[in-house]
Amino acid sequence: MHTIGPHTSIAGGLYKAAEQAASLGANGFGMFTKNQRQWRARAITAEEADRFKETLLELGFEAGQILVHDSYLINLANPDDEKWERALGAFIDEVRRVEALGLNLLNFHPGSHLGELDTHTACRRVAAALDQAIEETEYAHLVIENTSGAGSTLGSTFEELAMILDASRHSGRIGCCIDTCHAHTAGYDLSSIELFEVAIARFEALVGLDKLWGMHLNDAKSGAGSRLDRHASLGDGTIGWQTFDHIASDERFASIPLVLETIDESRWAAEVARLRWGKDHERSL
Repeated sequence: MHTIGPHTSIAGGLYKAAEQAASLGANGFGMFTKNQRQWRARAITAEEADRFKETLLELGFEAGQILVHDSYLINLANPDDEKWERALGAFIDEVRRVEALGLNLLNFHPGSHLGELDTHTACRRVAAALDQAIEETEYAHLVIENTSGAGSTLGSTFEELAMILDASRHSGRIGCCIDTCHAHTAGYDLSSIELFEVAIARFEALVGLDKLWGMHLNDAKSGAGSRLDRHASLGDGTIGWQTFDHIASDERFASIPLVLETIDESRWAAEVARLRWGKDHERSL
């Protein structure tokens, strides 16, 4: 069975993310471990970590079903050495927070070279940060998320994801997350099953399906190649339900977390139900 659920809230305690996911009929979820728009956060206490782990056990969630997302402020491609060091320190803290909770997947955006570096140099800079983070932590896996490609951001092409992996000394702990909205608006048209298969074949050729460790299932408000990162509820955008139904029934993606970041929380239960059990079940809700 596929692992499917939304990115849930930690308001009121880290364990609340698991409780919300379970209430929506999910068997996986995404989460932050701190406020994603702040640099600093107090350490996770032993009591918080224990309650989180106990809640996962009670609700039947396993570590591999949870895809943590890091802070939006972190830019591991920053060309300024002082700002890069700050980003690296914050990223290492994020990895340690994941490990403190007994989890093992940390999703992150590769960042932006701010127009001051060429793509190859910027990708090597990201890889250097990942290598240092891996050397200073224990076991958590680092999951690069593709981007829409606006401005000077990295990661909008599968070639760039491959560059980062190839530049790392520790690529065994590094994989990728494909965000469907980001891929579509970056130019990999996903608006039909056939076009999705063209895109996933390209990813397989350049990166490898063994390096696909998660997906974000989001429809897109804007068109293919628009480079606009605007998520839509499933079926309301320019990708459409047929692609999402296909992903959720494809055994190639059965063992990785498929996380919804769609914009209307009131529809999450119906989206999860359709993805997990098919469109007829969703219509009966």
